[in-house]
Amino acid sequence: MTTTIGTRTGAELLSVHGLTKSYAGADGELPVLAGIDVTIHEGEIVALLGKSGSGKSTLLRCLAGLIPPSSGTVSYRGDPLKGANPGTAMVFQTFALLPWLTVQQNVEVGLEARGIGAARRRQAALKAIDLIGLDGFESAYPKELSGGMRQRVGFARALVVEPDVLLMDEPFSALDVLTAENLRGELLELWDSGEFPTKAIVVVTHNIEEAVLMADRVIVLGSRPYGTIRASYDITLDRPRDRDSRQFTALINEIYRTMTGRGEQAAPLPPHGVETARPRPTLADSPLPAASVDGLAGLAEILQRHDGHLDIAALADELGLEVDDLLPLVDALELLGFATLDGGHVALSDEGLAFSAADVQDSKKIFAAAALEVPLVRLITTSLEKSVDGGLRYGFFRDLLAHHYTSEQVTAQLEVATDWGRYAELYSYDANHEEYMLDPSRATSLDHDDEPGMSTA
Repeated sequence: MTTTIGTRTGAELLSVHGLTKSYAGADGELPVLAGIDVTIHEGEIVALLGKSGSGKSTLLRCLAGLIPPSSGTVSYRGDPLKGANPGTAMVFQTFALLPWLTVQQNVEVGLEARGIGAARRRQAALKAIDLIGLDGFESAYPKELSGGMRQRVGFARALVVEPDVLLMDEPFSALDVLTAENLRGELLELWDSGEFPTKAIVVVTHNIEEAVLMADRVIVLGSRPYGTIRASYDITLDRPRDRDSRQFTALINEIYRTMTGRGEQAAPLPPHGVETARPRPTLADSPLPAASVDGLAGLAEILQRHDGHLDIAALADELGLEVDDLLPLVDALELLGFATLDGGHVALSDEGLAFSAADVQDSKKIFAAAALEVPLVRLITTSLEKSVDGGLRYGFFRDLLAHHYTSEQVTAQLEVATDWGRYAELYSYDANHEEYMLDPSRATSLDHDDEPGMSTA
């Protein structure tokens, strides 16, 4: 069946006007979102697309009423929210199931919280379980299910309350490629069949192809210096969508150019002789991309073999990858000062060229100097240097990051920071005791700096 996507003529369900969101930091308020205006209408799927740090998950949680805006309003059917949004339900990236409850009991949780009686809860839960393809698993526990099946439970739990708007925070990113493709396809089939018990969907994603495949409207968020809406695209392609069509490819390329900044007007240069201060990056505005040292070093070596610069789309084609697979690595090189990104074109800096050509020991020194300019790595290193015994618990950094990120994001940020710090020989991490320790070589150099008569000039 082919479904033609109409215009936004449905009733207004959610609206956001002038929304800003900031978190308290050591140096004052740290902005995450600023000047956001969005309206969600009945009958549409809207994708919030952006790289890490663009605030898309924060915006989703504001829509759900889980966190309040710092200023501006979020309204449901014209009424400003004063708490949790009664017209929404959420599907999370990491399933968030209660392991001691069965599938059916997990699905019933939301209904029980609303005071629905046992008989009605059971009837509604079994209907949602049937809808989402979980028949036969009613009495199973989460540990018995595959990742795809656990996420189906998450969908059933959200849909059983029949919300006006289903909110999904990267619901397929924790699944393998084939499982994600299958579940995404089934979800779209349900939506197009008219059996879907919700009037609109808002999905957060960092995957351009996923956004164009699913959404009727794609809203692109930028992240510097804080989250703003960079562009909005109405997707009028018929469903099911042909990924190989010229129109689909053209949309992918156009949105890709917007996400990477290609074609944006350059900022005017300051008058001759006048220097402009570049604001120092902070924990909130400089999240670590999901990039290992091996991955970013590999990309630097490939760029170095191509005279230090390449078009990202061309490189992705050459490697048989999606552009989205390379973006975290490019972001990592840019954050470290090893590369610059001009639209879809990435070029190594002098430091990046030196890093890619150096032997292992020299590359570690170059990487360490660059990593110490990255806020989270710098925070861990300087905190350990100031501690009494050169060690600090994992929970100390977790709690600091919790002011700016969700619990899942905190875990991901610290995983990357651990990898980078270990490679740079700045600090180590003992997983058994959940403790960071300053690297002995760095502690020794600090001791030498403190000796009488030593000069640091």
